Amino acid sequence: MTHLSSAVPASSAAPAARELPVTGPHLVADAAQLRARGISTARLTARCAAGGGWQRLLPGVFLLRSGRPTTEERLHAAVRYARRPPAGRARGVPAQPTSEESRDPGTVAMITGPAALALHGFPLEGPVSSLAAAERYDVLVPRTRRLRSTGFVRIVRGAELPVPQQVTGVPTAPVTRALADTVAELSDAAAVTRLLGRAVREGYCAPGALLAELRRCGLMSRPCVLDAMETLLREDRGVAEERLYRMVEEGGLPDPAWNVELRLPQGPTLGTVDAYWPEQAVAVELDTRVHRPGEAGEPDVTWTESARKRERLELLGITLLHLTPRKLRDATEQQSCVVRTALLTAADRDPAAYVEVLPR
Repeated sequence: MTHLSSAVPASSAAPAARELPVTGPHLVADAAQLRARGISTARLTARCAAGGGWQRLLPGVFLLRSGRPTTEERLHAAVRYARRPPAGRARGVPAQPTSEESRDPGTVAMITGPAALALHGFPLEGPVSSLAAAERYDVLVPRTRRLRSTGFVRIVRGAELPVPQQVTGVPTAPVTRALADTVAELSDAAAVTRLLGRAVREGYCAPGALLAELRRCGLMSRPCVLDAMETLLREDRGVAEERLYRMVEEGGLPDPAWNVELRLPQGPTLGTVDAYWPEQAVAVELDTRVHRPGEAGEPDVTWTESARKRERLELLGITLLHLTPRKLRDATEQQSCVVRTALLTAADRDPAAYVEVLPR
């Protein structure tokens, strides 16, 4: 985790600033806070003039000292700018809160993109190799907010916002959302692959959670993102296969036929499965599917193929269980019970049709 230094020389903090109850270890405040403390617009303008001891960092956001703002002060100023009440509310006109705002007394806003990754301790590459080197910070807000990018703030809008995490006191998007917002601005396929690969392989996030966030942000239609995630999920599948082997062995389950193709005698293939118990007609398939969009208006190709496969097997009396890598990792015993139950209840089901079991 990145730790920010907010130390400022005592001489640079104006005496009047020290008398103001500004929240946090920094001296950043917005105009509404200052008005609530009796600071008039005229006085604020005078304090921000040459020699006044204060400075305007962003529209409506001020640093109550002179000197260069620290990285932490810039981050807090960026969030403060994005969390200002809408103009109508600031003038006393009642405003209906949006669903995002109902979670927080103020408007939801959080650092995202490369700056959020840096706050989470993720090593950055290229021109923005650190928070201090960043010229702009991405700030995620609800898409209904009427805000403009300005100064060192770039506004990023989202329909579904995650719950912000407090990282060194800064409201920060979770790693998966920060990655998605970073990828959205990348045009280099190799850079996308490196970024997502490093995030998963170095343990910053699980591939399933990353995949879900990329889908939520509408990025899985980009070929470079799709290819990168398929590579990561293949790697994740290898780990999941090892966990499946251990689950069967340690759970005392009968040995299945591993990695086989099911086929009707003299007929078409029924597909491949990761494990199959012929006597009980129970099959297990690791679910590492990635959405592959079809033509406009068509359902997802991968999900459609999977549904057809399940239907074909069920018509033949074969039970197909889908186990995800995440469930095998986090709930191995529960998944073992699911498989055991399917095996034990096989006698209660109608006999399955005979199928050939071939090595994959």
